[in-house]
Amino acid sequence: MFMGEYQHKLDAKGRLIIPAKLREQVGKKMVFTRGMEGCIFGYSEEEWSIIEAKLAKLPLTKRNARNFTRMFYSGAMESEFDNQGRVTLTTTLKQHAGLDKDCVIVGVSDRIEIWSKERWEDFSNVASEDYDEIAEDLEDIDL
Repeated sequence: MFMGEYQHKLDAKGRLIIPAKLREQVGKKMVFTRGMEGCIFGYSEEEWSIIEAKLAKLPLTKRNARNFTRMFYSGAMESEFDNQGRVTLTTTLKQHAGLDKDCVIVGVSDRIEIWSKERWEDFSNVASEDYDEIAEDLEDIDL
């Protein structure tokens, strides 16, 4: 399970260090794709296989299913970690997430999320204000 928040920077070649604590749970590579709210989702190969199976069940006759699947897969890429634990993200993914220099990597259960520092701060500020209200709306999960 991924958890925690980590601050890192893209280097001059556009590579990003994935924290060792997160890499240890993954193996030698990860699959990255467009995430929601303008971030990048990163999955282990095992978790990616689970998602692929779920997406394969979406009805081809539904426009939203086709559109989501297209965007999800067209942005996807595999990346192996180099010796320093860095990954190289595609221009498409960096543009999607607005990554320039400062990044925040967040562990979110079955995936990691990569955010630009600015977008993460904006999201976090709004979500923090609504945290209690959001929890109340999720009463069915019995936390």
